[in-house]
Amino acid sequence: MAEDNVYGISGILGSSRTSIDDAVRNAINKAGENRRHMRWFEIQKISGHIVNGEVGHFQVELKLGYTLEDDAASGG
Repeated sequence: MAEDNVYGISGILGSSRTSIDDAVRNAINKAGENRRHMRWFEIQKISGHIVNGEVGHFQVELKLGYTLEDDAASGG
């Protein structure tokens, strides 16, 4: 029988000097350093920073969804 899950959502912002894609990947990779069971992301906003008339870096605001652990599964 399938388990019912409960999910958490975090708001994060990633940036990159090279692309929107890299900004998303940077945000997810960094969040993965201390967030377990990440399942999905949703782009909320894309923006950037202009330096001397050119793109300085791209910024991507994300919602990051993750599965919450049961106390029994986490040993607590």
